[in-house]
Amino acid sequence: MEIYYKNRKIKVPARKVSIYNMGLMFKTKNTENLLFDNLNKKFSLTSLFVFFSFLALWLDKNNKITALKIVKPFTLKISSGKPFSKIIEIPLNNKNKEIIDFLVGSQKDLNI
Repeated sequence: MEIYYKNRKIKVPARKVSIYNMGLMFKTKNTENLLFDNLNKKFSLTSLFVFFSFLALWLDKNNKITALKIVKPFTLKISSGKPFSKIIEIPLNNKNKEIIDFLVGSQKDLNI
């Protein structure tokens, strides 16, 4: 899917999953990017039992990023504080290097 950030766009492959899916919990850092769609603003993430850092993107209905955050493992509650309708979880790995560099800068700066 194409997402928009600071008047630029980038293609981010992501598999659509249900809100009842466990997301990245118990997965490896080489898993695919996950998309949670049709959410309300009370939805929050957790990284309990996620053993690696990931980039969380909160999107509006037009795929424009409203917030983003690098999430560390075993964080109890993660929320954006801004309205959104979609969330993408992007594991910090070499496969996602171009996306991560585009959105937050070099992975070297993130100590990956």
